Amino acid sequence: MTSLSPQPAQPASARPLYHRVLLKVSGEVLMGEQPFGIDLATLDAVAADIAEVTTKGVEVCLVIGGGNIFRGLSMAGKGMERASADYMGMLATVMNALALQSALEKIGVNTRVQSAIPMDAVCEPYIRRRALRHLEKGRVVIFAAGVGAPFFTTDTGAALRAAEMGCEALFKGTSVDGVYSADPKTHPDAERYDRLSYLDVLARDLRVMDASSISLMRDNAIPIVVFSIRERGAFLNVLTGAGVHTVIGPDSLP
Repeated sequence: MTSLSPQPAQPASARPLYHRVLLKVSGEVLMGEQPFGIDLATLDAVAADIAEVTTKGVEVCLVIGGGNIFRGLSMAGKGMERASADYMGMLATVMNALALQSALEKIGVNTRVQSAIPMDAVCEPYIRRRALRHLEKGRVVIFAAGVGAPFFTTDTGAALRAAEMGCEALFKGTSVDGVYSADPKTHPDAERYDRLSYLDVLARDLRVMDASSISLMRDNAIPIVVFSIRERGAFLNVLTGAGVHTVIGPDSLP
């Protein structure tokens, strides 16, 4: 994995293309160079990127995976009962959400965590209208515990929350700078795409997100923007249309 590196600052005149977005961050990103858990330097860098975007007046909500702590699908593949494994994975996303909340509030960003599995002692339950109100007040809302049910990925949870919140785009922050024809870490000759349609992703089985997530985004005409969140400042750059990224959008792309 590459280390966090700064991107060129955007001109003061550069304006975000969207007013309200959902950022999906994979749990593995929070590991940094570690093999497991949360790297605090990486966590702080991600929080700083989000804070930078909020200063531009963009309303931000987030979904974070839990793969840096526990991967339910992987454990189910090793023999653990699938529903139990998935619930454990949901709890891992709550841990990551609380960690990011702490990092954001440390730098002055008002934040709320809402969990699809009620746990009132540590965060709010997911209530759509309350989440919308938080966004309107400029707070960052972190959605945890997926959709609150097993057999659904955090990608599906991100797509669902993006649709419920009326987001104009779903940004997927990963360890690579877009969508490739194959894993660029193991296939150096893999082709990177600048733009794809929803049907392209499904037909080519590119697996940037699961099929149900892509279909939900297609049904609601919400574009998906894939970029590397490991590059410092990339979130704001991509929000203004700059930086290296892939846009997944309507099937009738120009």
